[in-house]
Amino acid sequence: MLCNPRNLNFYLMLGADALCFAAALTISYLLRFDFNLSNAYGAQLIGLLKYDLPLKLGVFLALGLYRGMWRYTSLVDFWKLTEAVVLASALFVALVAFRFGFTGFSRSVLAMDALLCLMLTAGVRLSIRTIYARTAAWSSARTNPQRPARRILVIGAGSLGERLVREISSSPQLNFNVVGFLDDDPAKRGRSLHGREVLGGVDDLARVAEDRGVEELCIAVSHASADQMRRIVDMCKASNLPQRILPATSELLDGKVALTLRPVDYLDLLGRSEAALDEAGIKATITGRVVLVTGCGGSIGSELCRQVVRFKPARLVLVDLSEYNLYAIAGELSSELSFTDYCCVLGSVADLPLMRRVMAEHRPALVLHAAAYKHVPMLEENPWSAVTNNILGSRAVMQAATENGVERFVVVSTDKAVRPTSVMGASKRVTERLMACFAGSATRFMAVRFGNVVGSSGSVVPLFRRQIERGGPVTVTHPEITRYFMSISEACQLILQAGALSQAGGHQGGEIYVLDMGEPVRIVDMARDLIRLSGKEPGVDIDIVFTGLRPGEKIFEELITEGEGVVRTEHEKIMVLGGTLGADPSDLACVLEESLAELEAAAQAQDGQAIRALLMRLVPEYAQPACDSSGDGQCGGK
Repeated sequence: MLCNPRNLNFYLMLGADALCFAAALTISYLLRFDFNLSNAYGAQLIGLLKYDLPLKLGVFLALGLYRGMWRYTSLVDFWKLTEAVVLASALFVALVAFRFGFTGFSRSVLAMDALLCLMLTAGVRLSIRTIYARTAAWSSARTNPQRPARRILVIGAGSLGERLVREISSSPQLNFNVVGFLDDDPAKRGRSLHGREVLGGVDDLARVAEDRGVEELCIAVSHASADQMRRIVDMCKASNLPQRILPATSELLDGKVALTLRPVDYLDLLGRSEAALDEAGIKATITGRVVLVTGCGGSIGSELCRQVVRFKPARLVLVDLSEYNLYAIAGELSSELSFTDYCCVLGSVADLPLMRRVMAEHRPALVLHAAAYKHVPMLEENPWSAVTNNILGSRAVMQAATENGVERFVVVSTDKAVRPTSVMGASKRVTERLMACFAGSATRFMAVRFGNVVGSSGSVVPLFRRQIERGGPVTVTHPEITRYFMSISEACQLILQAGALSQAGGHQGGEIYVLDMGEPVRIVDMARDLIRLSGKEPGVDIDIVFTGLRPGEKIFEELITEGEGVVRTEHEKIMVLGGTLGADPSDLACVLEESLAELEAAAQAQDGQAIRALLMRLVPEYAQPACDSSGDGQCGGK
């Protein structure tokens, strides 16, 4: 249906456009003949109007021009209008040529008619938007006559800044008055955006804030490095003015936040630019297909589920060992995301009969394997749990997947698998190498390796926040310890993208993809930033205490190791490693099978010393930490 015939506004717009078409053709004749229209050309004009009006109105109806809400006219609407006018004018010219053969007709009249049609119809729509905006502003002023608008200064005269000012201008109830912009781009100095001038760079913040009587600062920067964002936030804090930030476009599109300002968060200081996703490639792997997520209730697994449902899978199979986590993600999917095509499997990934039954029953096309224990010191004390869940569990899911014709299998890995010094890291490296055991099957395996994610369970950021709320101290293990960080959302988007790359890029499977994590962050700098974001001063209000490295912990993490050649993929934030398996797949599979049997026996006996020895055989680069002689798995971490 093209429009609502009971809507009065439809008939008003139809009448307004009919007047515009008639006026455009009439003015074209008058301009062509210097406002001295002969009787013959007057009759010609009247004769053409009976063709012109129904034809152009018909084109506008067919193209859906009357379905829009013209109070919100945008650039997209203008281009749709332009297309409709061009098509209607072209058909009108063709009709005149076919019906009259242009004999006695002025071609310049037809050209001017098209131009005037566009000007007049666009003018009507722009006038409607202006009237509604003025009316809303007047109504807001009447409703809140004693409430002066809050004067804000926007940092960033780019796309986010433009969007913010446009939203403020069209929403008087926000009661903000944008006094201007600050931007470090010299080409923008002195220029204006929606009538607001770019008053200087970020270094001019104190001067501009004082001169313009600024009451609040808004950061609207879409692309900035971690150092640039930290500098902006530091300058804002130095001004002693309240500051807020506009969420990135990716957060707005995901529906996680509305177009509104929020307090500055630590993620803003990471300077992570938005990841451009190949939506078509991801849809091809997910839309209308069955997807299985292991560890679906964890930090990564639950976010993977949220990202997957955006692409409308036929069914989502949720697998988790924790009853509460499974209940929580299932409830979120149904109540918050309105997705009900899921089923819950409560059990361990190490339960091979269960995994076989689940795979056979649901026949997933894509498996996202995020189930893993990841707390480094805890797994140093309980290495058998790392073997059972991380290694044997991964093998069970992989085996069940190959037996039931899964197309793609994505292993979620970690930077701790690179030259590991912990049981956790070594177990994840074995998981990466397990893909060799299934080389040659119809299932295409791939692993995605990345660093820490901000806000995940066990992450340092929630720990620091709790310590700051209690008044400190904030505990850091070592003054030089660094880690790679990205948001949970970005990590999961890139995991899905890597799965799609394996299909689009023609890879044969078994690849290890590495996500571009940017620059590593010193944990002590993170602690200082979080203290400052809470409104306190490190070393004055909140102390930082160094506690020493924990068992299995490294000072520096790496994303690749010697012999792993990095090759760029078609996605700017994803690389693929060469020399992934490090040996002939059949030979490696044989070695793995022999060692895994011994590893399983050692795990059942809870023999920590034997587990570490076997891990060193499977992962020669594993630097075994010093353990006590009792063989109970207790390590000193020295």
